[in-house]
Amino acid sequence: MNKVALHRALMHSPVSQIRAFTSIGSTNDEALQWIDEDAPDFALVIADQQTKGRGRLNRAWITQPEASLAFSVIFRPTRSELAAPSALYAPLCGLAVCQTLRESLGLNPKIKWPNDILLEQQKCCGILVEASWTGVQLNGIVMGIGINITAQAIPPDAILRFPATWVEKYTRQPVERFNLLAQITSAMQFWRSHMDSREFIETWQKQLAFRGETVRIVQNEKTSIIGIEEGIDGLGNLVLREVSGKITTVEVGDVSLRLED
Repeated sequence: MNKVALHRALMHSPVSQIRAFTSIGSTNDEALQWIDEDAPDFALVIADQQTKGRGRLNRAWITQPEASLAFSVIFRPTRSELAAPSALYAPLCGLAVCQTLRESLGLNPKIKWPNDILLEQQKCCGILVEASWTGVQLNGIVMGIGINITAQAIPPDAILRFPATWVEKYTRQPVERFNLLAQITSAMQFWRSHMDSREFIETWQKQLAFRGETVRIVQNEKTSIIGIEEGIDGLGNLVLREVSGKITTVEVGDVSLRLED
C-alpha cells in the first residue's frame, strides 16, 4: 500500500481519517470495530488485499493484492439521516460508483438491485452496508465497496453466482485506483446530501439494470417471484409486475435478483 500516494489523492476529498492496510481480513470488520473506538464521520478503511472479505448473504469476496479497489466508509448519521430509509445507503454507494465510472472513465454502468454495479450485464462492483448498534441506538453505518479493477480480481468460475468483469477491460488502459477512490468519496458526499430528494430516486431509476425485463427474485431456496421489473419506490423497494398483472413490492433483505431467460 503506497500510503503517500493514497493521502495525496485524498487530500481534497471528504475523507476525515484513514486506516490503510497491505492485507486485512475485512475492511468492513475493521470499520465496525473502529466505530466502537470513536471513529469520526467519513472515516475510511482501505486494503490492497482482503482475505476474509464478504458480500451480502455471507458470500465470500476475496480481494487479490492490488487487483481491486476495496474500502469501507463510515457514516455517523445526522438526525435527518436517521429518518431516511436504511435501504437507501447501498444505492447511495451505487450512484457514487456509477457517476465516477461514467464521468471519469466514460463507461456505462448500471445498478443491479439492490447493491451490485454492472458493466455490460456483468458484475464489476459489490456493495455491503452494515450498521453498528448499541441496543436501539445506531452508532454508525459502514459502507463496504469492492470494485474489480484488473482481470486478476475475478474469482474462479466455480464460485461465481453472477457473471463478473473488471473495469480495465473497458478502459483499455491502467486505472489509478486512488484517484478513482477520491472521486467516489466525493460523489458519496454529494448523494448523501440528496438522499431525501426526488433527484436521488430518479437518478437511481435511470441507471437501474434490467428495467422493463423479466427477472426472478429468489427469496429462499423454495420461494421465488418472476415478473417484469417496473422500477423502485421511494423506500428503495423493487416493484415487479407479475404475469397475472399483479404489482408486487419486494423489500431489500435476504433476496437476490436474476435475469430470467
